[in-house]
Amino acid sequence: MIFAIIGIAIGIVVGLYLPITYSTNYSLYMSVAILACMDSVFGGVRASLENKFNTSIFISGFFGNAILAAFLAYIGDRLGVPLYYAAIFAFGSRLFQNFAIIRRFIFNKNDAT
Repeated sequence: MIFAIIGIAIGIVVGLYLPITYSTNYSLYMSVAILACMDSVFGGVRASLENKFNTSIFISGFFGNAILAAFLAYIGDRLGVPLYYAAIFAFGSRLFQNFAIIRRFIFNKNDAT
């Protein structure tokens, strides 16, 4: 748990003090990749609460989902077909589903005590 807090703190500091920017041409790819990463993070939190967390699965899913989502958006952009909608729908629905499960887990745990 302490490593997660340290990682978040480092991420916030790096985000605030290093001016990392990218072209607006890549904003579609970045937004889909960030959504995929958020889906992986929420899935990791859910797995952790269910005592099923596996670091290898989390890391491979985190980067794999982001790369796959950005690749779908790129291929769709080249073909003139908005394939990124598929990634938004899939990752967005899983993100909300994982959030709902996490919320239920937390409220059920608090009710039991």
